[in-house]
Amino acid sequence: MSSTLPAPVQGYITASNAFDGDALIGWFAADAFVNDARREFWGQDAIRGWLDREVIGDKVTMDVTASSEHYGDVIVHAVMDGEFDKTGLPDPLILTHYFTVRDSRITRLIIIRNETAPEPAPETASEPAP
Repeated sequence: MSSTLPAPVQGYITASNAFDGDALIGWFAADAFVNDARREFWGQDAIRGWLDREVIGDKVTMDVTASSEHYGDVIVHAVMDGEFDKTGLPDPLILTHYFTVRDSRITRLIIIRNETAPEPAPETASEPAP
């Protein structure tokens, strides 16, 4: 894992892997927003409920495979594991986490299972018209 991750992002990952709900919610701004698999959670109360059920409750762990920065936002790719229903999910399950951090708190977190972009169709040579 990159040692250059901002403290709130590193803190989120560490607390998540330790199943520490108090530490996890402490990294979020009061009016933060989470979108996990197209489901929205606004504010610390809603986010705490989501964390308790689906991160801590399912003992979800993150093994970071790559991270980058884009215009101040942090993008983290991680292999996810835990005690959740894995039916129909790829193995390994890699999720991308898009973090926005302001004033040392996570203000936005979007979690997506990205798919590989399709390869462009090969160009076919066209024959000149007669």
